[in-house]
Amino acid sequence: MLEFPFIFGLKENKEMEKYYVNPNIEEAKTLPSSFYKSSETFSNVKDNIFLKCWHFIGDENSLIPLSKSAYPFILLDNFLSEPLVLVRNEKDEIKCFSNVCTHRGNIVINDPGKYRNLVCGYHGRKFDLNGKFMSMPEFQDVKDFPATCDHLDEFRIESLGPFLFAGINPKFEISNTIKIINERISFLPINQFKLDKNKSKDYLVNSNWALYCDNYLEGFHIPFVHDDLNDVLDYGNYKTILYDKMNLQIGFADSSEEVFDLPEDHPDHGKNVAAYYYWIFPNFMFNFYPWGLSVNIVKPISINQTKVSFRSYIYDESKLNKGAGAILDKVEREDEIVVEGVQKGISSSFYKAGRFSPTREKGVHHFHRLLAEFLNS
Repeated sequence: MLEFPFIFGLKENKEMEKYYVNPNIEEAKTLPSSFYKSSETFSNVKDNIFLKCWHFIGDENSLIPLSKSAYPFILLDNFLSEPLVLVRNEKDEIKCFSNVCTHRGNIVINDPGKYRNLVCGYHGRKFDLNGKFMSMPEFQDVKDFPATCDHLDEFRIESLGPFLFAGINPKFEISNTIKIINERISFLPINQFKLDKNKSKDYLVNSNWALYCDNYLEGFHIPFVHDDLNDVLDYGNYKTILYDKMNLQIGFADSSEEVFDLPEDHPDHGKNVAAYYYWIFPNFMFNFYPWGLSVNIVKPISINQTKVSFRSYIYDESKLNKGAGAILDKVEREDEIVVEGVQKGISSSFYKAGRFSPTREKGVHHFHRLLAEFLNS
């Protein structure tokens, strides 16, 4: 008797691949090359990781500076492709809602601007600025209406100064992460940071999104890949600190030029700190320099293609083009060449997995353990 693996076009369910990374970095192996090549894993990354984490949205001063205003956007277009809308209501509270009408699924708000209410242009369903259903033409005879499902879904918002994060269905809290970041950067006037669109840029990288993060999470490659950056940083003192869903890399400078002026009660007072590189699981980075902040958002597109968005926030223009944050575009191009080379290399039939440097790759090991933890759950 013949057995068919496909019935009415549906494939038999296969057990999802399990990943394991030894918690002891001295014994651990990296994630296998199959992680970066599997379409099934790529899909599971979307469901088990990105839908359960926090996402950087932008700064409130640029997006919704006025009360009674709304800003529609697509969260991770071409990946999650989730239509959302930021709203600043009458009380100046910032909220985040699904931008999908609860009647027939039309997009509610298409353009940013001032709004008294949120009204769907398809059949006129109206919501207030708190996402609550208000009215709907020709629905007088509908029973048990409106119900809870007729309101717009609301998602959680957290902030670091003016910078906003949205949690769709977060598996962890980001508030403690924000607190840890503030321990080192609270002396900076981040509410005065201004988005510079001319210095903000998108890069298309022909690699898996996680390979890009792998590269970011270690300074091991700096002497080999970034000559200019290596001239500025004291590689011997480069430091990585691990936290729960975040890690910090501290770039120290060889000299006292173009470093932070740290207050006496700062944990790094007396040290020549050129940059603080914060990575928050799974895909965004906050890079603080004496001139301001570069935010990097790593956006998966396909198994082997990623968009990386750089957003520059400046508060001291006199320190631009100096120090560790002087040549970000050049550093990015150099990183792209390396990461795209790794993407080609993992396609080899002979490469399966590698080992970690206990002194230089703690951040990558941390990342791989988190990936395995979320995927296996």
